[in-house]
Amino acid sequence: MKKLRVYADTSVIGGCFDEEFREDSLRFIDSVRGGLHQLLLSEIVIAELEKAPENVIALLRALPRRAVERVPIDASVLYLRDAYLKARILTPRWADDAAHVAAATVARADAIVSWNFRHIVRLDKMKAYNRINVLEGYGILTIVTPKEVVAGAEDN
Repeated sequence: MKKLRVYADTSVIGGCFDEEFREDSLRFIDSVRGGLHQLLLSEIVIAELEKAPENVIALLRALPRRAVERVPIDASVLYLRDAYLKARILTPRWADDAAHVAAATVARADAIVSWNFRHIVRLDKMKAYNRINVLEGYGILTIVTPKEVVAGAEDN
């Protein structure tokens, strides 16, 4: 079975230490540790996590290097982020959230996982991001929470 490449935003890593999101976030991280999923992290996530509490940083550092793929924020990502902003999916204040979706799209991730229900995991936003993705030649990006990524994985 092909290992799925899944982009995680900062909320998923931090979610490992949040009572509401802990169980599903840790299950996702365990699936990365176990080799079921390849974790994609952008330079934005890395920069945001540098300001996080030590336990969050330690969790990320404890992941096997082979399990993590870094996604650069290059001209293609910035162009797509700006296309989302121009389409008014988000305002410039939330440009980093748009950049997470753009980075996952440009990296051709199988999915992006997030607990950001305001700017990412929301049906109207998903449709809007994917409308731009298709117009720009990328195709559809699956946008879900960690719960959907690992649900049923134990059935395989």
